[in-house]
Amino acid sequence: MLTARQECLKRCFDIAIAIPVVLLLWPLCLLLIGIATVDTGSFGLFVQIRIGRFGRPFKLYKIRTMRVNCDNNTVTVAGDTRITRLGRTLRRLKLDEIPQFWHVLTGSLSLVGPRPDVAGFADTLTGDARIILTLRPGITGASSIRWRDEEAVLSSVERPIEFNCTTVWPDKVRCNIEYIERWSLRLDLQLLAATVLPGHVQTAWPSVQKAGDLANRE
Repeated sequence: MLTARQECLKRCFDIAIAIPVVLLLWPLCLLLIGIATVDTGSFGLFVQIRIGRFGRPFKLYKIRTMRVNCDNNTVTVAGDTRITRLGRTLRRLKLDEIPQFWHVLTGSLSLVGPRPDVAGFADTLTGDARIILTLRPGITGASSIRWRDEEAVLSSVERPIEFNCTTVWPDKVRCNIEYIERWSLRLDLQLLAATVLPGHVQTAWPSVQKAGDLANRE
């Protein structure tokens, strides 16, 4: 668990980055919402309930990248027909995440931390693993970088939903616990750099390396 001083340092860093990003990118965000509205046939700002700090649910905002249908499946695989062509580009460039900088300002998210999941995952953590809930979820994080190719991995296995629950999720939990134990402002800077410049920045932390090889163990 982070100390009070570490939490304060992390929060100040979040605010210092989020304020200029929000001021600079809100016109682009509005433009993308409008384009996504036309592209998907539904309002371009996607809203979903996610589990936040201390297990409290909150509304997460993203640029919509999928067509609306009756499929309640929350597991996305490569080639998912629900994702539009434009949506694939937005997701690849992480532009669909822009609205989440507002969450950083309001305190629902951090720049770096465990990704906020839908109900049924983080809110079911028990024992020592509940330390993950002491952190604000992040726009990016150690497990996000490790599972950067998660959609491709899931599309390569026969039972993606089962694989997500039995392999991907437990691995993310382990990675996020290790992140908390290793936390430093320098590590957050490295993880942000690795997110923006994939393949060019390494953290020298084995747990953050790609996890695609786990699919071969199914």
